[in-house]
Amino acid sequence: MTLLERCVGRPASELAAYPPDQLLDLKKQANDALARAKANVELVDRALDLRYSRVAAVHRVAAGKDAGTVSFNDGVVRISCELPKKVEWDQGKLRRIVERIRAAGDDPTEFVEISYRVSETKYNSWPTPMRASFDPARTLKTGKPAFRLSMTEGGA
Repeated sequence: MTLLERCVGRPASELAAYPPDQLLDLKKQANDALARAKANVELVDRALDLRYSRVAAVHRVAAGKDAGTVSFNDGVVRISCELPKKVEWDQGKLRRIVERIRAAGDDPTEFVEISYRVSETKYNSWPTPMRASFDPARTLKTGKPAFRLSMTEGGA
């Protein structure tokens, strides 16, 4: 039984007390297990795609759908196939449309959601007074920390 298998179900506070070399070993084992699991999921997903994508496409056409979910049976198994819709809008063309709507005297917000973004790289290069005027509109959020462990030169 691996160290990782022995640790399943134990609280993180207990693992935090392990020596650094064991934490390194746990991290490596967990990463390896995750890589194997992802590869297995990808393999099964490819098999499902090969077996059912054409059938799902036929059902989608019959339902008059370009995307979305269709369901059908294969023996005793119910298959639901979701094809997500991903729409992308050309920002330059939208900007010109919004300008035409405004020029016609209408309110473009009745038709289009308008949002603003500021590049963090550009923000950081601005002079302090300019940044200060934008600061009230800026909120910094952080993600989940990621830790990488490795052996030191003398540690093997």
